[in-house]
Amino acid sequence: MLRPIKNEQQYDASLQRVYELLQKDVKPDTKDSDELEILSILIKEYENEFHPMPQPSPLEAIRFRMDQMNISETELSKILGARSRKSEILSGKRKLSLAMIRRLKEKLNIPAEVLIQAY
Repeated sequence: MLRPIKNEQQYDASLQRVYELLQKDVKPDTKDSDELEILSILIKEYENEFHPMPQPSPLEAIRFRMDQMNISETELSKILGARSRKSEILSGKRKLSLAMIRRLKEKLNIPAEVLIQAY
């Protein structure tokens, strides 16, 4: 019977079980697929509480999305409003304005809560 994960030992055992299930050829709508799905949810919740991933800095997020979306610095300049602003932003000399945050959220789909962080 599956139970909530409450400590590191249970977490490790759940990870091991997920690994075992992934080694099988698990078919949809089977007992194993249900177990895999439930364990994944339990593991995710445990990790969110006890092993949270830190959010990237605004500059890391911008660079990452540029790389992911294959956006050039010239295209970023258009989003931010000016070439000199782009250089100042990426070097950390200038902070993002509210208008820039809105455009980056819209164009690069970066969450606002990442962009508004202090850096």
